[in-house]
Amino acid sequence: MRFKVAAFHIAVIVSSLIFGTTANASTINLVGFGDSLMAGYQLPPGDGFPEKLQVALKEKGVDVSIANAGVSGDTTTGGLARIDWSVPDGTNGVILELGANDALRGIPPEETEKNLDAMIARLKERGIGVLLVGMLAPPNMGADYAARFNPIYQKLAEKYQVPLYAFFLDGVVTDASLKLEDGMHPNAKGIDVMVQKIEPAVTQFIGTISSLKK
Repeated sequence: MRFKVAAFHIAVIVSSLIFGTTANASTINLVGFGDSLMAGYQLPPGDGFPEKLQVALKEKGVDVSIANAGVSGDTTTGGLARIDWSVPDGTNGVILELGANDALRGIPPEETEKNLDAMIARLKERGIGVLLVGMLAPPNMGADYAARFNPIYQKLAEKYQVPLYAFFLDGVVTDASLKLEDGMHPNAKGIDVMVQKIEPAVTQFIGTISSLKK
């Protein structure tokens, strides 16, 4: 665990140096901030969501750099604790994806909402755009939990007037062929589906950031 944390610190420092020294002034610098779904759990290098999304956008002529700040097992509490140093100066926008592990652990949705609220507020205070990515509570948590958890993302998107992509695993969650053997995480093909589905929302998000940079 200490090795993974140390490696992540190094990756953040490298990303910060890249943002500060090699990116063109016109490049949109994004950070994919989340848990194992963002980190690319058990996937080879280059097959994670941020990496494949960057490739897809570049193929469409979008000048973008997407850093991977996903940490497997992270909750919104962990995300809040690291949001300031995990998102380097020079970042234009964050794709914020957290909450799945909160739901799996039965963390009170009110706590999840409070943590996400604080993260969005801190990013906006820094002038960093946010694309909020929603999650759904697993069915085994029951209807009452879902009724409290699922609306969190829409509420926060409306409160802070940030764009919302409703469900990160759209198109993947019900298709076993798109998931790893654990039945929870997307495989490389699943990531392709996720990228294809979210790409229009990210393109629109980048458009709003680009207009602010001019």
